[in-house]
Amino acid sequence: MMKKPTTRSVLTAFLSAWILFGLVHDSACMEKGSQVINRPIGMAVECMDHAACAYIARDKGWFAAEGINVAAYETYVTGMALASALARGDIQVAYICLVPAINAYANAQVPLRIIAGTHKYGYGLVVDSGKIKIVEDLGKPGIRIGSVREGGAVDVLLHRVLEKFGLEKGMLLNRVQRMNPPKQVLAIKMRQLDAAFLPEQWATMAEGHGFAMLLTAKDVWPHMQGSVLVVKEELIRSDPDLIRKLVMVTQKATDWTIKNPTEAAAIMARQLSITGDKASPIQATKIAANLEITPQILLRSMARLEYSPFIDRDTVQETIDYLAHLGYIKKSFKADDILDLRFLQ
Repeated sequence: MMKKPTTRSVLTAFLSAWILFGLVHDSACMEKGSQVINRPIGMAVECMDHAACAYIARDKGWFAAEGINVAAYETYVTGMALASALARGDIQVAYICLVPAINAYANAQVPLRIIAGTHKYGYGLVVDSGKIKIVEDLGKPGIRIGSVREGGAVDVLLHRVLEKFGLEKGMLLNRVQRMNPPKQVLAIKMRQLDAAFLPEQWATMAEGHGFAMLLTAKDVWPHMQGSVLVVKEELIRSDPDLIRKLVMVTQKATDWTIKNPTEAAAIMARQLSITGDKASPIQATKIAANLEITPQILLRSMARLEYSPFIDRDTVQETIDYLAHLGYIKKSFKADDILDLRFLQ
């Protein structure tokens, strides 16, 4: 007699297949590197200020100056879509949220390694303050809540919030409307949501449409690792000098961003405007193109992140264990299996 599959096993299988096979219809933004010294690489980044160090380094020409030949440069509106790209052979480097990176490694067996961090925190809960005064108000009948798809970083934060504040998961999760970040912001603008769990810079953008920041990741998850720099394992073995340069440029751009927040915000606004209409998935970018991302928004948003290339192993281990607890990965594993931090100075 066949054993009936559990909800957890079905969800894990779904996430595995979704990441492994990717979004085959996505288009990509590609740009030829200007200097060929190292082997050509494909790089992917999120269309968010989470990846500020990558955008700053690209804008200032620091990748090319170190002989890093970025032969293909792709931007993605969601971390889950970027995780799909990592399953392809042409993407060897990615600036991605930690949670989808773990999903790609554990569920789709993408042979990646985390070689540096980019920031801590970077996610928030925004609400219509006329309807929601405290987190427990999310449980009120009729409250419309938005979040990204299951298995995304903000979805994981949603679970963390529900557990911390003792809200009944089953009833509340059934009311969550799953949509990508720009679609959530558009829904907020059109008053179709009462609350939304969003990554930055989208959470700060929601404030411009009358919502209030009720809490951030820092309020519920101390030391939460936001995004990371990952590379394919084969690249470390075949070209460790390239890895060293990638980490060095990431650290340089991160330090510069911290010291020059106003100029960094202006660069980010320009870069996101350039790439925002070319990122994947296409449907999300059509919405994003109608939402203005200004230097003022980014300056406020970036102040809510703690940019740093350094990573705490215990924090990564906590995230891995929590994903296993939620059933988003089949089982926990040691953080050292996915970390390779020897190139950090």
